[in-house]
Amino acid sequence: MLRNKSTLVLFAICAAVAACSQVQNKEDMLAAAGFTLVPANTPQRQAALKSMPPHKFVHQVRNNAVVFTYADPTICDCLYVGNQAAYDRYRQDVFAKNIANEQEMTAQMNQMDWNPWGPGWYY
Repeated sequence: MLRNKSTLVLFAICAAVAACSQVQNKEDMLAAAGFTLVPANTPQRQAALKSMPPHKFVHQVRNNAVVFTYADPTICDCLYVGNQAAYDRYRQDVFAKNIANEQEMTAQMNQMDWNPWGPGWYY
């Protein structure tokens, strides 16, 4: 029973650390995919940023081109702006990162001793 509790605590800690790192990783991934960071450094930009849905992609058509924006009022107080190619690269990177995370979690789970009596006690 104690081993099960410690396993649950370990998973909870891993989830908390992953959640914190995902915020920073998202910013890094947006920049790497080709999104441009536009700081909300004027009152007009601050007002515009507050009117947008936070942490969500919004696509618009400007001059016959699709533009994706991502408002981040909590971490960088900025707006990320990118085109269709940047959005596609970001989505592809997120997919690849999710696959890698799943493979890492599976490898960690396969290395754990799931025997409730500890190592050496087998059925």
